[in-house]
Amino acid sequence: MSGNTSMTQRIEDKLASGIALDHLEVINESGGHNVPADSQTHFKVVLVSDEFVDKRLLARHRQVNELLAAELAQGVHALAIHTYTPHEWRERFGAAPLSPPCQGVREKNPED
Repeated sequence: MSGNTSMTQRIEDKLASGIALDHLEVINESGGHNVPADSQTHFKVVLVSDEFVDKRLLARHRQVNELLAAELAQGVHALAIHTYTPHEWRERFGAAPLSPPCQGVREKNPED
């Protein structure tokens, strides 16, 4: 990692700049694994974007993996990827409004 930027912030920044997102969650799940305290090795990302319309799941995951290639090569051991179109999101989770990504860390712990 460079400087004081957390891996969570790096992942969020790269995804938000590489995909036009309606919603983004980056969750550090490292605390639920057998890793040292304060590790940043296991993540889950949830992305909602019109860019995923007419893309198969594999193509969506490839897009995310390509954007995060450096992070995956520099310490991210596991990355769970959940991608949705806005329509898929509404069908699965209801009509709750989506929040576009904003500046700032959205690091969450499994206990949250």
